[in-house]
Amino acid sequence: MPEKVLVANRGEVAVRVLRTCRELGLETVAIFSEADRDAPHVRYADEAYCVGPPTAGESYLRGDRIVDIAVRAGAGLVHPGYGFLAESAAFAEDCVDAGLTFVGPRPETMRLLADKPAAREIARGLGIPVVEGSPSGLDDEGLLEAADRIGYPVMLKAVAGGGGAGIRAARSREQLEKAIPGARREARAAFGGGRVYLERLVENARHIEVQLIGDRGGNVVHLWERECSIQRRHQKLIEEAPSRALDEDLRGRIHAAAVRIGESVGMESAGTVEFLLDKDESFTFMEVNPRLQVEHTVTEAITGVDIVKEQLRIAAGRELRYEQEDIGCGGWALECRILAEDPNRGFAPSVGRITRLREPAGIGVRVDSGITEGIAVTAYYDSLLATLIVWG
Repeated sequence: MPEKVLVANRGEVAVRVLRTCRELGLETVAIFSEADRDAPHVRYADEAYCVGPPTAGESYLRGDRIVDIAVRAGAGLVHPGYGFLAESAAFAEDCVDAGLTFVGPRPETMRLLADKPAAREIARGLGIPVVEGSPSGLDDEGLLEAADRIGYPVMLKAVAGGGGAGIRAARSREQLEKAIPGARREARAAFGGGRVYLERLVENARHIEVQLIGDRGGNVVHLWERECSIQRRHQKLIEEAPSRALDEDLRGRIHAAAVRIGESVGMESAGTVEFLLDKDESFTFMEVNPRLQVEHTVTEAITGVDIVKEQLRIAAGRELRYEQEDIGCGGWALECRILAEDPNRGFAPSVGRITRLREPAGIGVRVDSGITEGIAVTAYYDSLLATLIVWG
């Protein structure tokens, strides 16, 4: 395994990845914007380099600068975390072209899954029920016409989406017309591209997702499922594993569907297949996220598998250490996202300096945090500060 890893991210996920690298005895390189100069992930790494000004578009989304830093620092692996460039096939290809190893799925897999309507067609071809939706890349008028065909209510989503960014619900043509510009702006700011598409809005559905890991030899296993139904404005707030909504038959069918999709796209590293579970207990495929997710921690809690450690092993060319029957499920875990938001202003992002911080601890308690006392929370990035994970 290469001995030095650059973590192309910030905040709690950067600290989380750096921690596992340290456990494996790997040297680490952090990047930081001018606003994050004193951030915990900068101090946690062996080396740290400024990647640009505070705005994400000029720092954490600048793949060219990140690749240049990795090469200059002598890093062999680049771990993208989640968000920013984690699902960018172009960034993964740039890493490979520079002689680096991208810790994640192959660029061609990422490119295939980045077009979420195309991913739905893959699932449909496997006989897996799919949420009805539109093609990607439609202009505003095309989206309105697609919504008329699908029928309201609809969900407007960023093609390169994740973390709730770029998502809007619309119950009429008028609402959709108003929602499209904002969704495009949000998608562009979060992911570097403004493409959006539509899905039929499934009312009061449960959000079930299955964690996969796969190696370069085509071996894919699932690490059970998570439920992420508790959301605000389509942003996940509380995640649990396993889901209490599934009986053994339904659980087995969802797991099998997820593995079939993973095998069909040649899933390497970590990926998540997401489903909606309707009130009548029928499930439909929604999307595949070919990256680590915020809520991977509850899966680690119930299975005992360090997903980041497996990502690093697979990136180094090693085979999976697990057969499916080796993956057990013990206990139950809950993750709460700790957000810098002001409930008195409609949960708008809240900024300022953290003057006092106390974190819980004890058996079965884990905190993945990107903050410390004295640090300033700015308006430049996502409001997620930390995650609290409990297991019992």
